[in-house]
Amino acid sequence: MTLQQLLMDTALSFVVLGATFWPLERAFSAWAGQRFLRPAWGADFVFFLGQYLVWGPLSVLAIMAARPLLHPEALAGLRAAVALQPTWLQVVEATVLCDLCVYVWHRLCHQVDWLWRFHAVHHSVEHLDWMAAHREHPLDGLTTQFVCNLPAFVLGIPLGPLAMVATFRGMWAIFIHSNVRLPLGPLGFLLGAPELHHWHHARVERTRHNFANLAPYMDWLFGTYHRPADEERWALGLAEPFPRGYLAQLLVPLPTLVRAWRCWRPRRAARCR
Repeated sequence: MTLQQLLMDTALSFVVLGATFWPLERAFSAWAGQRFLRPAWGADFVFFLGQYLVWGPLSVLAIMAARPLLHPEALAGLRAAVALQPTWLQVVEATVLCDLCVYVWHRLCHQVDWLWRFHAVHHSVEHLDWMAAHREHPLDGLTTQFVCNLPAFVLGIPLGPLAMVATFRGMWAIFIHSNVRLPLGPLGFLLGAPELHHWHHARVERTRHNFANLAPYMDWLFGTYHRPADEERWALGLAEPFPRGYLAQLLVPLPTLVRAWRCWRPRRAARCR
């Protein structure tokens, strides 16, 4: 893909997403009166550009490069059996396993200190809307996408049939961050509603609820489901101090990663206790 095509695709994505979600946010506002150019909108716009122009394409290349390494011979028989299944069943299996893997990974990102330092970038947003969904550290986004695609890679499920599901999941991920209060009724058990994820972003010390962004039934199974009964009046963001600039947010977790690597090495583990 050329730079010109990448720029055109990014501009088109911005227009399509804005045209899709801005009217929803005006008609069904969770926080009435929130301006389009609300505080920190510019920082989130830079995150948007970074994702579409740099980190997204690099993540795709990294994930595709890793795919051939994830075909253990011990699972050759299982992959052969999966290949005989109808396409719709493969898609369902990959989706459910993706939901499970993302749930476990997301929960770990809240419980493991050095993972949290990267995930905290996403939770630093203090005003939710469709643009805020793009505030994410590149390593956080890469690992989440890798974990989500891991079952399909291991089972040998072609990515083609999953493309439409992946597109839908991406749009839904933006929807649950948007400034929208639109309860989904019984459908909300299978697809995350905005109010569930809005609660996940509440300004508390590492929230303990609603880790399955797109699959609330996972939270129900593991006892972390919470649907707030009241309208959204809680504060958003982090309970801890955190830098606000784009570059500062990209750099602040890195010392924690270096320390985690040093502590992981057996000879130095004792020094980190």
